[in-house]
Amino acid sequence: MGTSPAVGGSPAKEQQAAGVGILLQIMMLVLSFVLGHVLRRHKFYYLPEASASLLIGLIVGVLANISDTETSIRAWFNFHEEFFFLFLLPPIIFQSGFSLSPKPFFSNFGAIVTFAILGTLIASVVTGVLVYIGGRLYLMYGLPFVECLMFGALISATDPVTVLSIFQELGTDVNLYALVFGESVLNDAMAISLYRTTSLVRNHASGQNFFMVIVRFLETFVGSMSAGVGVGFVSALLFKYAGLDVDNLQNLECCLFVLFPYFSYMLAEGIGLSGIVSILFTAIVMKHYTYSNLSENSQRFASAFFHLISSLAETFTFIYMGFDIAMEKHSWSHVGFISFSVLFIVVARAANVFSCAYLVNLFRPVQQKIPLNHQKALWYSGLRGAMAFALALQSVHDLPEGHGQIIFTATTAIIVLTVLLIGGSTGTMLEALQVVGDGRDGQLGESFEGNNRYVAPSYNEDGPSGNRFKMKLKEFHKRTSSFSALDKNYLTPFFTSQNENDDDEEDDQPMPSSRRGGFMTNR
Repeated sequence: MGTSPAVGGSPAKEQQAAGVGILLQIMMLVLSFVLGHVLRRHKFYYLPEASASLLIGLIVGVLANISDTETSIRAWFNFHEEFFFLFLLPPIIFQSGFSLSPKPFFSNFGAIVTFAILGTLIASVVTGVLVYIGGRLYLMYGLPFVECLMFGALISATDPVTVLSIFQELGTDVNLYALVFGESVLNDAMAISLYRTTSLVRNHASGQNFFMVIVRFLETFVGSMSAGVGVGFVSALLFKYAGLDVDNLQNLECCLFVLFPYFSYMLAEGIGLSGIVSILFTAIVMKHYTYSNLSENSQRFASAFFHLISSLAETFTFIYMGFDIAMEKHSWSHVGFISFSVLFIVVARAANVFSCAYLVNLFRPVQQKIPLNHQKALWYSGLRGAMAFALALQSVHDLPEGHGQIIFTATTAIIVLTVLLIGGSTGTMLEALQVVGDGRDGQLGESFEGNNRYVAPSYNEDGPSGNRFKMKLKEFHKRTSSFSALDKNYLTPFFTSQNENDDDEEDDQPMPSSRRGGFMTNR
């Protein structure tokens, strides 16, 4: 991967080639959106939109190879890694956090954090250990242990775009949607933090101990999260007191609102932290506080704008992944590494979901436990996408001696397998598990606690006393409730200019469909 070769000849010829390249990209984007609309309109779930986008890129790449025009096509399709990391990933991640709806997300926050933090850690370690053991047993190409953990971290980043789109089309339990969507949002932040931590450990292997590894991880994750939250709070205060919510200043208001996420991303990257983690938490804070300080027209613009650019970025990412698979030189000779990696991530995903679900259900009453069919849906929703691709792309530069190329090839193969094959069978599987069709008229459940099979845990005092650990969990829940009260009574009045009734109205607005996230409300 890298900067594509320049087209030889005069500047006019180069400009013409660049124009043809942009035209090719626009044609593939238009074809992808039109095909996705047709498939969705006819309810053909065997080829989801993400799969269609990847397939279009794959077909164009294959045709370029057959016609022996690979060099010129590669020059036309002028894709730089910096463009991917700086302009495609940020809007995708920001929209994930910005489209969260507070009620279902925070009511299931304990379970979501368990799946996203502990579960991702379990999946990363299990994958890394199995890959290392497989190499030692000569079942596959052997990698050093730290590099196996790096591969485990990057391949644990999930992107259940297909599952979420089917949930929105057919309707489902809103708590299950919150678990799948919330896990995918925080999972990205956790995966990139684990990847960067293991990368630092590999680069400074001498003198590293377990304590320093933990410190490195906290430095990356907590530092990036703090930077993102801080930028979000600053934006909330600016829009509250700057007086921009008037008719003749709405253009300025919208411009500033759009710039803050990129400011958060670049700030974190500039000080050596994770821009992806930072922009994610900036999105959550800006949606909760800054958004309500905007004028009504600016709110509509912000929701539509970020939904638009994230859809464009995500679609282009899947197209490029398909195109790159056909055009780039991959290490396909290591078939054993690819085959066993697919098997290992299936095992690791199962260890992640079912162990975390068991842990969560230990502290929930019978009627509030996560049912087995929902656990299976969570396990089946572990598709890989943009984040895994981005980290695998990064590993090509981080790892020497072709190891990064092997990991990149295995990751692209896993993405194709999960998006095309598993993604295409998602609708049938979810119907077989009886987890779709719970919503009314194809929408998510309209009442958060009304018609759902289970609700968020209450941890009331009338339940069984349990052991000491359960008492600690109850104390944690009380602190969480205290934080909710703190947010309602102090933070929201301080950072916003809206009252609680307005916030309730916002949460009750209908949720339009979105490819990656559907918990986005329009005002």
